[in-house]
Amino acid sequence: MESDPTQADDEPAVPRAAYEPDLDWADAERGSRFAFRRKQLGSAAGGRELGCSLYEVPPGKRPWPTHYHEGNEEALYVLSGSGTLHTRDGADNLELRPDTYVALPAGADYVRQVENDGDAPLRYLALSTMNHPDVSVYPDSDKVGVFCGSAPGGKSSDRTLHEYFPRDAAVGYWDGEPTDEE
Repeated sequence: MESDPTQADDEPAVPRAAYEPDLDWADAERGSRFAFRRKQLGSAAGGRELGCSLYEVPPGKRPWPTHYHEGNEEALYVLSGSGTLHTRDGADNLELRPDTYVALPAGADYVRQVENDGDAPLRYLALSTMNHPDVSVYPDSDKVGVFCGSAPGGKSSDRTLHEYFPRDAAVGYWDGEPTDEE
């Protein structure tokens, strides 16, 4: 287990609390379809293997594209507002309303996208394991995201690799490698 960088070497590690009203919102917006505000509660409290963020999504918006994770499980707990959790083709979409909890294990069966189709902001907690490396798959755009050094939602400054690739950009294992002595 890693040591807490906010603790002196001679101090024992102790639990920390994150008081949500003291944390700043991080805003994100992309085009007319995507927007959210986020507070990273897990990292503010010193979490290492379990992430937790408070999301607020305005009416008519979605926080992120349709995706699933190959290495991390997520869960949602709705605090206020309403919306829809869009799922994979052939599965029922889920109604999101206060006090709804949804588990989203890793894998393609749990593809998801949240949409606030209500009239008020949709507020929910998003929890996730913080495993890395992780690969996120985006079926609508047929791309993959690779995260090494820090899980999605983790500290981007700790990432050693964070890139997105079209799925058709695959190459063979030996492509580009020198296979003869020069």
